[in-house]
This record gives sequence, structure tokens and C-alpha cells, in this order.
Amino acid sequence: MDGSDRLSVKLIERISQIQPSDWDACAGSDNPFVTHAFLDALEESNSACAETGWLPQHLILEDIAGKIQGVAPMYLKSHSYGEYVFDHGWAEAYENAGGRYYPKLQVAVPFTPVTGKRILIRPGAPKDSAKLLVGSMIEIVKRSQVSSLHVTFPTKAEYDLLGESGFLQRLGRQFHWENQGYKSFDDFLDALNARKRKQIKRERRAANDGVAIETLNGADIKHKHWDAFFGFYTSTSDKKWGSAYLTREFFDLLGERLGNQVVLVMAKQDGRYVAGALNLMGGDTLYGRNWGCLSDIPFLHFEACYYRAIDFAIARGLKRVEAGAQGAHKIQRGYLPSPTYSAHWIRDPGFRNAVADFLKRERRAIENEMEELEEGLSPFKRETS
Repeated sequence: MDGSDRLSVKLIERISQIQPSDWDACAGSDNPFVTHAFLDALEESNSACAETGWLPQHLILEDIAGKIQGVAPMYLKSHSYGEYVFDHGWAEAYENAGGRYYPKLQVAVPFTPVTGKRILIRPGAPKDSAKLLVGSMIEIVKRSQVSSLHVTFPTKAEYDLLGESGFLQRLGRQFHWENQGYKSFDDFLDALNARKRKQIKRERRAANDGVAIETLNGADIKHKHWDAFFGFYTSTSDKKWGSAYLTREFFDLLGERLGNQVVLVMAKQDGRYVAGALNLMGGDTLYGRNWGCLSDIPFLHFEACYYRAIDFAIARGLKRVEAGAQGAHKIQRGYLPSPTYSAHWIRDPGFRNAVADFLKRERRAIENEMEELEEGLSPFKRETS
């Protein structure tokens, strides 16, 4: 026996019901989004709560002595917003056929399209702890009568484990910048073909014309910066989605609890802040999260979100920049297609078969698209034989 036979699973409705040290012993420190501090900031600020359609139902795996061996951030959802893996079409089709798609369960980081571990296991935990946690997820779906459970943006290893456990597997794609040991931004530019190199230099000059841009980290970020950034965030959210997911309090809590991992790019014109980009820094990756602006300044979005992120990553020796969801325009700026994953357990056999058929066709289309995008739009110099 490896001890897995003496493990039990329970649900908690607030992450504050578990000690930060116990959660983080399972989550690790490489990815800030699955830390207790980040997830608790979402809940404490009422950004992720029942009223916003994100009711916490976190899974906790304990041994017989009450020691926590694994956790998973899980939520009961009454809609499909804030997920970035789109299943609105599934919901509509199922409900048109007489089914009830909501509520559903979601293992995810709310409002965050960032790949990272979702099945968080303490180092040294019994061998089959991850499988037990996954099996418990399925059992909860069966007992609670929800339509489905969705694990979004897991790692490739978790994606494979979930597939082996009977989940349907879905392929997605984002655009990530990889640091090939560059010493400076100019060193990165030297790896590009001449036309793209000139284009990026031209965009950077235009974005900085009459605009002062600063990159802030840790204690450099003050209350005034969060006030300004929240204004950008809500303005942009209102235009795109009709409402902002994150409350003003969330940003204060983020700065207080994860300040050294926050990288805030702020742009000032005529003495006032007009735009900003929020990033979080992990062990080897800079994660681009939110962008907002009040003025339409040519190429400022590219400068603040992509080029300043590359500058920072090179200076800190980070391996990559993940610039968030969507945006094929990123590829011409050095961010190449990268696969992302999700896994879906659907209760209704007929509906499950229909979704499985759709996912097979979608997967082929995405694989072909990534190949064509990289081949046709990559800005990097082509090797000559």
C-alpha cells in the first residue's frame, strides 16, 4: 500500500478555509495564478463569488492524519464567461435539444487564460493522489447532477492524465515569445528578417513619440497607479464585454500580496496616465494579463503589451512571455503559435458523442492553422541549407 487508500476528498466554499501554507505546498511557487494569495484575492474582492457566477467548490485531498496532499481550484458556474475556452455553442445546442447545461463545474483560474497546473499535488504525496483527485471530480459530477466538468488550461501532462481518465480532450492555441538566450532587445531583433525588424523599430518609435512609458515592479507600484490602471481596465472591459470582471479591491490585494511578481507597464501623455498593461511574473515566465487605454495612440498596445514584456523578460533572464488569449497579429511581433489544452467530462452520452466528434474536427483545423501561421507569418529569419 502506498497510502492512497487512506486519502479522502472534501469540498470547501472559500479558499480562506485552508491555510495558505497548505495550499501553496501543493501549488508550488512557479505559477502565481494558482497560489493561495491570487485565488484568495479573487474571492475576498468579490470578483469570483456566487454573485458573479463563480461559486468556489475547491477540492481538498487529505490523508488520515488530516494533512493536505492535494488541491484543485474548482468553481460551480452558472454561465460560460471569463473562461477563454468557449463552449457557448455547446450550451446552446444542448439546451435546444431539451437539456440543461448550467450549472457546470470548472477547474480553472477565473478570468485567466494562463496554462498551469490544475491538479495540485504536494511533493511526496502518495503515488496515485492525482488520479484519486481526478476520479473524485468525476464522482462529484455524477452525484451533483451538473451537466459537465471542464478543466481549462492544464499542463500537457495533466491533459494526458485527464484523457486517460475519460475526459474529452480539446486543443487550443495562443502565441508565446521564447527567449533564445537574447542579451538585449536588439539581439532579439537580429534574429528577425529585415522587413519585420524595420517594422518593429518603426512601431516602437511611433509608440514612444510624445509618450513616457515606465515599467513598474514591486514597491514601485503605488495606489495612484492602481487607480489609473483600474480606469483603463474598466473602460476597455466595458467596450469589449459590457462589464468588468475584476473589482477595484482585487488590484489592491494583488499589489499587497504578490507585488514582487506584478509587472505594470504604464504610459503617460501630457502629464497624465493614459494606458497600462498588467503582467505577472512566474518562475521562468512573464504572463501578460490585462490591457487598458483611454487614448488611441498608434502602436502603443504593441509597445506596452508585447515589446516591453520582451524587454523585461530579457533583462530578468525569463524563458518566455505568454501574451494571453487570441491575437494572430502577435506572430509578426515574435510570438509564435503554441498549443493550449482543456479537458471535458460530459454526463449525457449522446451529447458527449456529439462534442467528441466536434473536437476531432476542431483539433485537425487548429493543428493545420498553427502550422500555416508559423510557416506563413513567422518574422524570424529562415535557415538556408
